[in-house]
Amino acid sequence: MTTAAARFHALHAGPGLLILPNAWDVGSARLFESLGAPAIATTSAGVAWSLGYPDGDALPIDLYLTVVAAIARAVNVPVTADIEGGYSDDPAVVADNVTHLVAAGAIGINIEDGGGNPDLLAAKIAAARRPGLFINARCDVWLRGLAPGDEHGETRRRASLYAAAGADGIFVPGVTDRDAIARLAADISLPLNVLARSGLPEAAVLQTLGVRRLSAGSGITQAVYGLARRLATDFLAGDAGALADGAMPYPEINALMA
Repeated sequence: MTTAAARFHALHAGPGLLILPNAWDVGSARLFESLGAPAIATTSAGVAWSLGYPDGDALPIDLYLTVVAAIARAVNVPVTADIEGGYSDDPAVVADNVTHLVAAGAIGINIEDGGGNPDLLAAKIAAARRPGLFINARCDVWLRGLAPGDEHGETRRRASLYAAAGADGIFVPGVTDRDAIARLAADISLPLNVLARSGLPEAAVLQTLGVRRLSAGSGITQAVYGLARRLATDFLAGDAGALADGAMPYPEINALMA
């Protein structure tokens, strides 16, 4: 196991909550690292949007590999890559994609079941396993409303399946209720990861509930696009005054990339 991989695994063991900002390019990754992020995760949605593709396994893997490699070269903290569903329904192809991501510098992956068969994700996880790689299995039961009334039971069943296949962590986006989160943390054997969204308890509370990892997902990217839309709308209407409000100084940005 590489030093970076060992560091990333250790971050899930505490003592603090691992808070992961999700970068979409080298610049955002460098910025997050400079602010103290202990590791960098990519956002598949943010990377896809930045390259002119929609989210949802539409991004060509070769383009994604280029971005992951550039981020990994530019930062000194561990980098984990969100690979959606692995960019294939063939576990062998997913394994090959993961091989290339590891070669690009990723020490972890985030891979999701989406609306698909959980047995297929388990097969992908088993195929993707390799020494040192942190596999975070995303379970979309809450996010997609896949088991109304039995969200906990279905998530627990899938988590057991993914753990048996070789997952190192379980990501449950969409859950925000503190009692539900506490039950998941108690009943799932692997480190629990949740997604930042409206209604989620603050980080200090999540830690007391047993959560080990908090992800921004596409949240920061969406906020940046929202700000860019507002600024561009005003600018196109002839108002340039807001461009300086809250802007990061040019010398600071330039020095960050040096």
